Amino acid sequence: MFKRGLVVAEMPPGTEPRARHFPYRNRIIAGLSAGTVVVEAAPRSGSLITARLAGEMGRGVMAVPGSPLDPRAQGCNGLIREGATLVQNAADVLEVIRPIGGGVASPRAPFAHATPELATEPGDSERRRVEELLGPTPSPVDEIVRLSGLPAGAAQLVLLELDLAGRIDRHAGGKVSLQPA
Repeated sequence: MFKRGLVVAEMPPGTEPRARHFPYRNRIIAGLSAGTVVVEAAPRSGSLITARLAGEMGRGVMAVPGSPLDPRAQGCNGLIREGATLVQNAADVLEVIRPIGGGVASPRAPFAHATPELATEPGDSERRRVEELLGPTPSPVDEIVRLSGLPAGAAQLVLLELDLAGRIDRHAGGKVSLQPA
C-alpha cells in the first residue's frame, strides 16, 4: 500500500465513467502536465480537447505528423497547422517542456504552505478592463491576465463569460482575440 499519494478528480468517488465526463478529466491532465503530445487524433477527438485545454493554460502543445490521407492523422496535422510543435523524436518534446536552464523545475516551498487564490466575482469595471485589452489580433491569455492587474481567477472568469457569449475566439498557444463586431 502506498503511504503517500494524491487523487485529483472532478467527480465524486464512485461516479460511473461516462463519455461526457472525459473533457473534465482531460482538463485535469492538461493542467498537471508541462505539455501535451498528440500522437494520433481524428478531427473530433478527445485528444484535441486535451490539446486545446493545454494551449489555453499556456502549456506546450505538440503533435506527431501523419499522412494527409489517413483520417487518424487529420487532428495532429491540424494542430501543427495551427501552431503546435511538430514532434519527430523525444528531443523535440524535451525542448518544449525543459526550462531554459535545462534543469528540472520544482516548487520553492512545499505545497502544504501554498495559499490558494480566492476567485472573486468581477465587477463591471473589471470586465471592461479585460475587454479593453482584447483586440482583433490574438493575444496570450497570460498576458491579458497580467496586464489586467486582476487575480487570475477573476480575469479568467471574464474571458470565460466573453467566450460563452460568443464575443472572443480562442487560438492555438493559449491566445484569444475579440470577435469582429
